[in-house]
Amino acid sequence: MMDKIDALPATTFSATMAADAGIGTRELRRLSESGTIDRIGRGLYRRADLPPTNLDLIEIVARRQDATVCLSSALAHHGLVDAIPARIDVALPRGARTPSTGAPVAWHHFDAATFRLGRTELAIDGSDATIGLYSPERSIVDAYRLRGLEGYEIAPEALKNWLRRSGSHPAVLMDIARQLPRASGPLRHALELLS
Repeated sequence: MMDKIDALPATTFSATMAADAGIGTRELRRLSESGTIDRIGRGLYRRADLPPTNLDLIEIVARRQDATVCLSSALAHHGLVDAIPARIDVALPRGARTPSTGAPVAWHHFDAATFRLGRTELAIDGSDATIGLYSPERSIVDAYRLRGLEGYEIAPEALKNWLRRSGSHPAVLMDIARQLPRASGPLRHALELLS
């Protein structure tokens, strides 16, 4: 049995990959119950002897390679808001199929033409996987743009904290805001109030 387990990838693997290595569904269930492997989500597993990691992010990126952490979750990751979101805000290009996950995810669909604007890659600790993450500037602009959805308090808090950082230039924010709908006016007004 250990030979079969050693044949599995040292990352996330699917039930199909396990079957290809000679491990059936009953054996997968037994291995999961014994703690040899961790069940991440429906049909997704990971070896238990790997370093600890954020299994929710692993599941999200396994389901959609173009998934991008956005809005409140991105702002919290960048240290711009104190609140920790109950769900992970994840963006997909508009028109993309929303996957089913066990992770608590709030899916958002952004215009495909501007989807990559301000998008970087975040290495998921304890794994060789990466997930998309919007930059602090893009996340602030999105918070103003979608303030009706995200709440009116989060955007000003993030903007104030961002302006306190050295190297922050409001012109960068305005450049991004001009490329996204419904963002330029509210952001310009907020910057005028804060300066």
